Amino acid sequence: MRPDKVSRAKPRGVPQRLFLAASAGAVFLLPAFFLKAVPPFSLFLFYLGFISFTVWIFARYSSGLRKISFDAECLQERINLAGDSVRKQKREIESARARSVLYGELKEIVEKVNNDLSLDSVAHNLTGVVFDLIGGKAGTCSLYLADPYSRRLTLFKTRKEDKKSVVKDKEGDIFDLWVMRHSGNLLVEDTRSDFRFDLEKAADAGSRPVRSLISAPLASADSFLGLLRLDNQRPGAYTQEDLRFLSVICGIGAVALENSMLFQRTKEFAIHDGLTGLYTKGYLIERLREEIRRSVRRKNSYFSLLMVDIDHFKQYNDNFGHIAGDIVLKNLSRLLTDSLGEFSPVISRFGGEEFCVILPDTDKKKGARLAEELRSVVAASRISLRQQQEKMTVSIGVSAFPTDAGYEDELIIKADKAMYAAKNGGRNRVVIA
Repeated sequence: MRPDKVSRAKPRGVPQRLFLAASAGAVFLLPAFFLKAVPPFSLFLFYLGFISFTVWIFARYSSGLRKISFDAECLQERINLAGDSVRKQKREIESARARSVLYGELKEIVEKVNNDLSLDSVAHNLTGVVFDLIGGKAGTCSLYLADPYSRRLTLFKTRKEDKKSVVKDKEGDIFDLWVMRHSGNLLVEDTRSDFRFDLEKAADAGSRPVRSLISAPLASADSFLGLLRLDNQRPGAYTQEDLRFLSVICGIGAVALENSMLFQRTKEFAIHDGLTGLYTKGYLIERLREEIRRSVRRKNSYFSLLMVDIDHFKQYNDNFGHIAGDIVLKNLSRLLTDSLGEFSPVISRFGGEEFCVILPDTDKKKGARLAEELRSVVAASRISLRQQQEKMTVSIGVSAFPTDAGYEDELIIKADKAMYAAKNGGRNRVVIA
């Protein structure tokens, strides 16, 4: 209640008081004009009654004034409360309008998030929407993804007001772990006064000073995919309504992330061989075309192509069964990856027991040397088949761009002919196109 407004009601009784005082004085002095005609005892009784009546009148008047003053104060208090209620309702109306604008953008958010099914694009759009709409482009927005097996968080994407700030907690801090453990929404208005968290750890959360944050899980059915988080250096930066809207966006984001992961797995199945895990023939040919285009653009650029075939592969199947053949193929796949991995190769199972390898930025001479080293490693290896140690050898053909060919088909044919020349020459050898 405001005292300045209440005090205005008090001066209203002053004129009435003066009038009553003047009237009482006039009545009090009136018997003095009849002093000789009135007996003393009667005069005494008159003044006694007059004084008693006057005291009673003033008591009633004062009580009335106090009641009026009290009623005025109560009325002013109700006015103040009504004013506060009106202001609160105005704030709620403004908040509702802001929410309606935000929720009105949900359709656009859904379209934006699902526009591109690549994981990086989904993460980029999700963090952008949260950082812009809820965070107001202030603070830091972080997207963590959860490993389905180890249940560990990994920082995948961030949006930051301060571009120079660094998020050191790549696996999350105490707040992120709380969200993952409870799989629930989290609002922290001030990290220094929230009893749920250790104050010392909260004050030292990562490399950045964090005073307030909101975070919500990215969950689909019973699967915890990760979490989205907004934090700020000042306390009280977020409200319960902000958290509710973040939770809605996370629901949309979880579906988009799940679709993205499913799309990624489908894509990987389409370009990887089911047995060896190496790339398929179709994918290698596409990469071969890209490598040719890249080499043409860069000028004076080159690469080598190896065609690798297992010698006497049919004997493994005939002598030990088809499972043994699979073991041999897997073993060669591992040797190819281990021996050539440092040269950023594109390794493909080209068909049956035949493998093809692209070696970027590798001229023909170096390609032949790497092919010979690979042949030597394979020849020195042993495979355990039905408790027997068996040898394995390969024949390798080498061609190079642009030395031997300018097109992918011609390059493959040259390497394939060189490989058959190696076989016809006695196997377990390297032949250069």
